[in-house]
Amino acid sequence: MRVDVLIPTRNRPAELAVTLSGLAAQDFPDFAVHVADQSDGDASYDSPAAEAMVRVLRHQGHPVQLSRNLPRRGLAQQRNHLLDQSKSDHVLFLDDDVWLEPGAISRMHSAITELGCGMVGNAVTGLSYVDDRRPHELEPYEEWDGRPEPERITPGTREWQRWTLHNAANPTHLSERVRHRPKWTAYKVAWVGGCVMFDREALVNVGGFEFWQELPPEHCGEDVLAQMKVAAKYGAAGILPTGAVHLESPTTVVNRDTEAYDLVSP
Repeated sequence: MRVDVLIPTRNRPAELAVTLSGLAAQDFPDFAVHVADQSDGDASYDSPAAEAMVRVLRHQGHPVQLSRNLPRRGLAQQRNHLLDQSKSDHVLFLDDDVWLEPGAISRMHSAITELGCGMVGNAVTGLSYVDDRRPHELEPYEEWDGRPEPERITPGTREWQRWTLHNAANPTHLSERVRHRPKWTAYKVAWVGGCVMFDREALVNVGGFEFWQELPPEHCGEDVLAQMKVAAKYGAAGILPTGAVHLESPTTVVNRDTEAYDLVSP
């Protein structure tokens, strides 16, 4: 039943502390946390606020593993390193600038277990845009009726246009539609950024992030590529209401000229 929460981090001591505080407020009883740091100076977890949240999590009975993963060889290698540390049936890749509301992990675990698919995601929402409603970007919204089916989703396809669902505060506006329902709602996605729970076996079976060796160190979209592979073989879903809030800090991946899915076949 245990979930391994995998957090890649670099140069974000304040954001990491907030991310860990969200984990400390979860009601899911059995999860461990693995943090891999690639900061240029001191590790992000070596700040007083992050250290305090690590103590809280450990006091609650959640194992916390902190490691340095250097030299930097790109985010795909960083995620692959974290996946290698995990042992649980389900792994939650959580970015270091995402706060989870209480109950988020329980909801995600319930969804992936009941749906029986390869991954479920909580799309991160930017609450500074909460008054910016974009109904035209919500038009691709479509719910799953039953277990998600495998889908081959690539750039240029109709399914790829679902990416607009996760712009700005769109996940919050979609969540408002389903708040009256008794449990989570599964919907069709292109991919989900920042907060994704995988069936670990499914992710490993499609190669995990081993493709890092085919990429230059400066790249992005490695999470998208892995999700494309999982969705094509095992099915994927986003779930609402979303419980993931983006901290809206400046990105630490400034060079976005190389998309992983442009160089490696999904």
